[in-house]
Amino acid sequence: MKRIPVLEDLGKVKGKRVLVRSDLNVPLVYDEKGTATIVDDFRIRASLPTIEWLLAEGAKVTVCSHIGRPKGRVVEKYSMKPVQDYLRALHPDVEVRENLRFNAGEEGNAPDFVASLIEGQDAYVNDAFGAAHRSHASIVGPPRFLPSAAGRLLAREYEVISGLLDEPVRPFVAIIGGAKVSDKLALIEAMLPKVDYMLIGGAMAYTFFAAQGLEVGDSLFEPDRVDACRRILEAGAKVLVPVDSAVLPSAAKFGRGESGDEPTLVSGSIPSGHRGLDIGPATIAAFSEVISGAATILWNGPMGVFEDPRLSKGTFAIAREVATSRAFSVVGGGDSAAAVDEAGLAGEISHLSTGGGASLELLEKGDLPGLAALREAVNFRA
Repeated sequence: MKRIPVLEDLGKVKGKRVLVRSDLNVPLVYDEKGTATIVDDFRIRASLPTIEWLLAEGAKVTVCSHIGRPKGRVVEKYSMKPVQDYLRALHPDVEVRENLRFNAGEEGNAPDFVASLIEGQDAYVNDAFGAAHRSHASIVGPPRFLPSAAGRLLAREYEVISGLLDEPVRPFVAIIGGAKVSDKLALIEAMLPKVDYMLIGGAMAYTFFAAQGLEVGDSLFEPDRVDACRRILEAGAKVLVPVDSAVLPSAAKFGRGESGDEPTLVSGSIPSGHRGLDIGPATIAAFSEVISGAATILWNGPMGVFEDPRLSKGTFAIAREVATSRAFSVVGGGDSAAAVDEAGLAGEISHLSTGGGASLELLEKGDLPGLAALREAVNFRA
């Protein structure tokens, strides 16, 4: 694990103006008057230790972040105002800037936008792990000009995930799910030599079905990834794929808010006119046995369409197994973190990551643009 500068590397910050790049990309809902309410404040709460440390040390804190994808223009529904109100209620002296992505210079890493961000600032802190895989202005620009450091959240994420790559306590079990195998192929290939077992679930499992010569019905699968899946299966007994599935007729609607047809359970191939949407009880039992013996667990991606109560049994069962295991457990952002939270088990996970894409890229490549930028900061020599 390569060292990065942390808050203490900034030295005395009393009276200094510190720009903090947080990840406050929270989900919002709007009433009939257009007033926004924060649905989940997890990312804001996760940002507070860094902000509060700086305030306690006497710094003047300015926070910046993005919400959504406004694509370089002002889009009112992506305003930071709900987040501003939330933070100001806790810490009235903290300034919160408007959505960084309202300016095209953020995603374009434009020098003039970097200059506007750091104007009047004495130091910079990156605490936005969820955006640290982006070479955006607010992530990679300020360390070229200001004394810089990782905030508490970013430093902890880096420490935990690097630990999985360097010296995990064994047996080390990776649970990989989600919709498309193409989204997770690089992660699987990077982690396969490092783990003792890899459990494959979600719709991506049906490309592995095809690689075994099984029928997939109308399930989501990627024909151009079958050969890659076949090579992964040749790794031997360490790779486990589902042996049974919960299926619905192909014409049936599914997802959040849907109801109607109850799924049926099938072993092996998915029959024609049906699609696989969750792992079945035999798979849950096989996966649970492996999880119960783990010392370290990485979970990234749900086992099925957990947003639909009819298709949530697999994901929630695995969530319970991970939460109640004696292993050090890491759940990597995105849908898997949402599933753990929806199951009411977030407090039982050893480390719940705030970054989906960032977690994936760090596991795949061992580094991120935001981390590399901090190592090159003007105040730091590794």
